Amino acid sequence: MEKMCPFSLLILLALSIFVPNLVNADSQRPTPPPIFMLGDSTADVGTNSYIPDCKAAANFPHNGIDFVNSRLTGRFSNGLNRADHLARLFGYNSSPPPFLFLHSLKYGLQLGIYRGVNFTSGGSGLLDDTALQLQINQFVTVRENLIASLGHESTKALLAKSLFCISTGSNDIFVYFKTRSTLPKEEFINHLMEPYESHIKTLYSLGARKFGIISVPPGGCCPPNRLLNGTRCFDPMNDFARCFHSALDKLMCNLTSELHGMKYALGDTYKMTIDVIDNPHPFNFKNVDTACCGHGALKAEGICNATASLCSDCRQYIFWDLFHPKDAAARLAANTLYGGPTLYVSPINFAQLAAEK
Repeated sequence: MEKMCPFSLLILLALSIFVPNLVNADSQRPTPPPIFMLGDSTADVGTNSYIPDCKAAANFPHNGIDFVNSRLTGRFSNGLNRADHLARLFGYNSSPPPFLFLHSLKYGLQLGIYRGVNFTSGGSGLLDDTALQLQINQFVTVRENLIASLGHESTKALLAKSLFCISTGSNDIFVYFKTRSTLPKEEFINHLMEPYESHIKTLYSLGARKFGIISVPPGGCCPPNRLLNGTRCFDPMNDFARCFHSALDKLMCNLTSELHGMKYALGDTYKMTIDVIDNPHPFNFKNVDTACCGHGALKAEGICNATASLCSDCRQYIFWDLFHPKDAAARLAANTLYGGPTLYVSPINFAQLAAEK
């Protein structure tokens, strides 16, 4: 198990305490940028609830148990997720809405798109043709509506200052191990970087300039994957996550040299997560291996649903369900992405990215 240095511990503790306080105390904050979210379930704020017969949905109990009035929102969480907390840090009261929610309203795609849109969908990945490419196609629709309302030049200016946050890749790694692929690790990771590069270039061609990239967490430490190794983190999967981040770091650096005016912040979700898992107590977490909501051993043998076993004190857990962090852990991740040092997010953090001209 990797050990966390005291300096790293102090940084994460400071971020968990001071970033929200500094944000709340800043009464002279500029208008927050529009935020466009693409990726997987870690940022899904209800997309899959609007997909008929979707098998990767979360619009049923016990999800949302700590949300206002215990309302079901389609989030894979007891309350809010990372997308929500990032939006709040930038100055919004709530997350940009799901594209499919806006699409269901009569004038949703005309009136509800100016502070951004959430396209993320639980279960999506890089190698699934219906996943991230579909989300980009939905963004094209939003862009067309912006042009119709604002004109080409104003839309160009709006998108240039917008944040495009992308979190994807975990599901592809999960599928690799589930299918027992024999493709060598480096070859598989390079295979993932090809569509990632293509998607970044497509978004750039559509006007995106600021990219908040969120790498993959240590999936081998999720409760179901711990069962592959007793109750300890399954390091072969974590090794893929480390390799993914290294490849993504190199890709983004290369793209900034190629794409004029492109800027980015890359969050090392692996490091920020493993550091908390290795040292949970300063963050008031006591359980790092078991889900709060689920079935069977480590509550990892069935999804969180109305018949699942629910922990008595969610505050002690890092994991809400099989794969997703609980609200407080997601908030810590958002704080780190927003205001963290280069140890966790580089070459700049998300707040600095938004401030770039």
